[in-house]
Amino acid sequence: QVQLVESGGGSVQAGGSLRLSCDASTYPYTRYCTAWFREAPGKEREAVAAIDRDGSTRYADSVKGRFTISQDNAKNTLYLQMDSLKPADTAMYYCATDPAELRCGALDTLLRRFEPPFGVWGQGTRVTVSS
Repeated sequence: QVQLVESGGGSVQAGGSLRLSCDASTYPYTRYCTAWFREAPGKEREAVAAIDRDGSTRYADSVKGRFTISQDNAKNTLYLQMDSLKPADTAMYYCATDPAELRCGALDTLLRRFEPPFGVWGQGTRVTVSS
């Protein structure tokens, strides 16, 4: 069953902005760590931002200062505000979480942590940035 649903992707010109949303309202567990990943054509999936339940955040160097991750726990929704977009940001963007009662830790550990069967992923939303 679908438990995470991303939305908000689209096509923008370089320098533009988009806000992605991840609806986790049907996810049955408390989320202690949730993250945004992206997968560009021909590249490996990578974590770009993560947030603990208490709001602590982490960012990949490539997006630091341009992307902002946030969440509304009352709405059970995760957001990724993306500003100053670059063509290099073109990718499919996914949100993911798992039921572990653990903080996120380092970004580069999350892809492995969120592997199935315990990790839960949305279907993704496409972002295309043109120059």
